[in-house]
Amino acid sequence: MWMRIYALLIKEFLNLLKDKKSRFVLIGPPIFQLFVFGYAATYDLNQVPIAIYNEDASIESRDLIARFNGAPAFKKVMHINRHEQIASALDNKKVLLIVHIGQHFSRDLLSAQRPAKVQILLDGRDSNTAQIALGYAQTVLTEFNLNWARQHKLPLPPAKLEIRAWFNPNLESRWFIVPGIVGLLTLVVTVIVTALSVAREREQGTFDQLLVTPLTPLEILIGKAIPGLIIGMIEASFIMFMAVIWFKVPLVGSIAPLYIGIVLFVFAVIGIGLMISSLAVTQQQGLLGAFLFIVPAVILSGYATPIANMPPLVQDFTLINPLRYFLIILRGVFLEGLSINQLFGQYWPLVIIGIITISCAGWLFRRRMY
Repeated sequence: MWMRIYALLIKEFLNLLKDKKSRFVLIGPPIFQLFVFGYAATYDLNQVPIAIYNEDASIESRDLIARFNGAPAFKKVMHINRHEQIASALDNKKVLLIVHIGQHFSRDLLSAQRPAKVQILLDGRDSNTAQIALGYAQTVLTEFNLNWARQHKLPLPPAKLEIRAWFNPNLESRWFIVPGIVGLLTLVVTVIVTALSVAREREQGTFDQLLVTPLTPLEILIGKAIPGLIIGMIEASFIMFMAVIWFKVPLVGSIAPLYIGIVLFVFAVIGIGLMISSLAVTQQQGLLGAFLFIVPAVILSGYATPIANMPPLVQDFTLINPLRYFLIILRGVFLEGLSINQLFGQYWPLVIIGIITISCAGWLFRRRMY
């Protein structure tokens, strides 16, 4: 039995390596997507274009403006002299944020009897970016207030917020995003490879030849599944290597709980890919079926938006998504150093999903063979 499966494995890998399209799918897109997501996908803002509208022209207002100019998150691209310029700057997307310092700013600041107001005008069309930029602006104003109070020996605020972030001290979004890319690209490559395996045989006319061999349906299914498992493991290992070496994401935990999660995740995903491949007649159908699964799986995984923010019904639907559990394993091992025992609650759903999907794939495979 195992010699026949071994021969089928050799044939599968030769088909993958000889086919230019298959080689490109395995090598080109994952590397390209790794660098695109690693560098382009970030929640951090740098060089946000801002404009300054200073009606006060005092030492105090210039000090505040210098703090905005010195902040790495902001880049002054425009100086506003008249109120009429504000609407044009925001409407034409010349700036994301305008700092408006009123003409009585220094007087109110020195009197200490009324608040010295600073107006922040934001382009709210991209609400997420606007909120992040507003948070940076509030940080600059808070530092200005504390420094002013110290210089003029004024009582500091009775409560001062001190922030300490666990697991990601500098709150770098890359530490959150790049481990997720391991799951995302492993999902894409594994599903596509397995979804095209049987469809490729049918399209090339070699599937009938496979049926007249001594191989049983179970052996053919195993022979189609193992290459996907090996390729998924290699893909995940390469991306993790790049995450640690190139993107400098710390791997706090050990390798064992990470690779247990990879094996179980790829096992679950292979079943889905083989189900798609069993139903597809052509490679085009297999590719469309793969993306029909991949897109909702990524959206419902918590990769970009927290699952807790989704409606309750959608949260329940994510329980059948293997990528949801794998992302928790990846980020838990990379950033928190979680052990096998702590991740057991993420392992067993992957086992159940894998058993169900492999069983359904086997049933569909036998049904489509005869």
